[in-house]
Amino acid sequence: MKKEKNKAENIINKLLKKNKNMAENKEEKEELTDKTEQTEQETQNEETPKAEQEEAKDDDLATKLEELNKKYLLLYSDFENFRKRKAKEQMELVMNASEGLIKELLPVIDDYERALQNMESQDNEVFAKTKEGMELIYNKLIGTLTKKGLKPINAKGEMFDENLHEAIARIPAQNEDEKGKVIDETTKGYYLNDKVIRYSKVVVAM
Repeated sequence: MKKEKNKAENIINKLLKKNKNMAENKEEKEELTDKTEQTEQETQNEETPKAEQEEAKDDDLATKLEELNKKYLLLYSDFENFRKRKAKEQMELVMNASEGLIKELLPVIDDYERALQNMESQDNEVFAKTKEGMELIYNKLIGTLTKKGLKPINAKGEMFDENLHEAIARIPAQNEDEKGKVIDETTKGYYLNDKVIRYSKVVVAM
């Protein structure tokens, strides 16, 4: 009987120990699970601000990139305008390099034209030969200056244009059609490559 009792007690003790171990293992597992969940939650909480920070950083970089792009386009536009303006100025400088000399020659051309007009009324053979020689020189001079861009401004019979004409006198118009038109031209005006270098001096009908 005593042996059987001891045997039963041993079995009971083993069962109690096993149950105790199982309970301890269960508590450890639950504790481990809680710790894992807590760690995951902490990791998630840490990752959320990082993601927000990364997103904010990307937005900031995009904004800065856009601002730099706008500044670049503005500078490029300013440079292009500057380049075109300088190229235009350089072209005008080259085209009108002889403007000063040509303007000084205009009174000489005026004198030639007046002299040729006066010779038209002369029947003398000497005057006729002289006129022929002067016409030859005049035509060569005008031809050379025309190649440089000189051309006369049309005035007589045209509507008065203050950008081309200088009114030195105004007379009453004989009819409605003449009003505002150039009736006479006292001094011829000229362009040099489409730039007015001398206004036509005219008489305007009012």
